[in-house]
Amino acid sequence: MTVICVLAAALVLVCAGWIYCIMPRRGQPGWEALDGVRYAHRGLHDVSAGRPENSLSAFRAAAEAGFGAELDVHLMADGALAVVHDSDLERVCGKSARIEDLRREDLAAYPLQGSGETIPLLEEVLAVFENRGPLIIELKAAGGNADALTDAVMERLTDWKGTCCLESFHPAVVMGLKKRWPSVLRGQLSQRFGPGDRSGYGRLADWAMTHLLVCVLGRPDFVAYDHRHADEPSLRLSRRLWHVHEVYWTVRDRQTMLRLEEQGGTVIFERFVPEGPAAARREGQKSE
Repeated sequence: MTVICVLAAALVLVCAGWIYCIMPRRGQPGWEALDGVRYAHRGLHDVSAGRPENSLSAFRAAAEAGFGAELDVHLMADGALAVVHDSDLERVCGKSARIEDLRREDLAAYPLQGSGETIPLLEEVLAVFENRGPLIIELKAAGGNADALTDAVMERLTDWKGTCCLESFHPAVVMGLKKRWPSVLRGQLSQRFGPGDRSGYGRLADWAMTHLLVCVLGRPDFVAYDHRHADEPSLRLSRRLWHVHEVYWTVRDRQTMLRLEEQGGTVIFERFVPEGPAAARREGQKSE
């Protein structure tokens, strides 16, 4: 009987610890300005139409259509902030170079996906969305620059007249926002990591991110999760117990978008154009 009691007590402690670790921050104001909006992934990009991903033309198209946008930010060698997804520019520019090793004057030599456009700076994208749709800004930390990247982004946002939230896979970024910029809405990016898809932070970190245990460090206001893994037990538990704000990436068809919005999620989309910029659920109407 004693062994059974010990095991039961251990199970209770494990469950309590799990519930505590996945708990988000609750009640932070500002989410109402971000909720109910559809976000174009890396802008409303379409290479065939001359709008590469994370390009100014893609962001202008999203803003003009009334959408918000998701974008990726890296810290360059001179402190500039480049809006591009990968550290290695081979895929998007056809040249092998690390964006963290370049300076802003170098960007002219790196055209995006064979177009006439080059990698934009964060301040250029912010200008497009000033007093327009909101932004989801992903901070891409590399080489131990989480704090420097976060501080540089916050400096650019100081006088910007717009609405945004910040997110990152890197727990140190979310934790840094919690400590130094507590008024900013922050999000933990995650997915179900496996052998063929690693974060680069180590297997333990991948396991902790998959199960949202890193939320104990940063207490995010929202969780941005791969929509294909929306059934992840920790995400489902956080949804049920803590009513966590959910953002889902990257949705590529209308039916999935509507289903996730019906469940209360916020959607980041690409490869199709929704019929309207915002879900109508906040007004109690049927979406689209």
